[in-house]
Amino acid sequence: MGNLHISLIQTDLFWEDKFRNLEMLEKKIAATEAATQIVVLPEMFTTGFTMQPKLFAETMEGPTVEWMVEQAALHKIILTGSIIIEEDNKFYNRLLWVLPSGQVAYYNKRHLFALAGEDKEYTPGNKRLIAQVNGWKICLQICYDLRFPVWARKQTPDEYDLLLYVANWPERRNHAWKTLLCARAIENQTYVVGVNRVGKDGHQINHSGDSMIVDPMGQVLYYKADDEDTVYMELEKNVVLEAREKFPFGRDADSFTIGL
Repeated sequence: MGNLHISLIQTDLFWEDKFRNLEMLEKKIAATEAATQIVVLPEMFTTGFTMQPKLFAETMEGPTVEWMVEQAALHKIILTGSIIIEEDNKFYNRLLWVLPSGQVAYYNKRHLFALAGEDKEYTPGNKRLIAQVNGWKICLQICYDLRFPVWARKQTPDEYDLLLYVANWPERRNHAWKTLLCARAIENQTYVVGVNRVGKDGHQINHSGDSMIVDPMGQVLYYKADDEDTVYMELEKNVVLEAREKFPFGRDADSFTIGL
């Protein structure tokens, strides 16, 4: 079990302009550190947080998935972020987990943001995705999921080692974003990564980024507000193992099941 090398891309997005976003992100991905194993993009990175899936949805055989597969292979990375996918006449806010081999796994956002009407346009997911990389287990979630701790809660002490959120979280509620990222790390004794966008969307809602990397004790290792940024960090597996060994709080946790 080695360390994990991860790059976060905090960026502004061109509103509902898929190909300009892909062109911009291609350059940012190419500029990430050579040692990077995982590159994380924000939620709905091709469009911004749009409620017009009929106009912008793609299939799993569409150009954005193809682009992600190409980028992952070219740079020998795992590439992740969410886009709008249409499947069986339903629309999903879907996080894609694309391996350099071309394999694609996905997670459909469980908690849809009713305040913006997301629940009327998209279909919620009903299962979590925990990916495995180099001896690490990574639980993948999207934005509003952060407000629902049961969905992220580990059911066994070693169920995962990193909890990752991609987001379009607005500045006016950024105190909740920053607080809850730290809370999820502390209560699950895990690294937490949150990648958010910056800039104003098509509704003139501002996003301050506030992307973060938090260690299993809740200490903030990286934080960036307001500006675009690409950061690389090496996460140490021993930090997770030592925190759980020294403070074995998971043994005292309540057992539970999630009913859907």
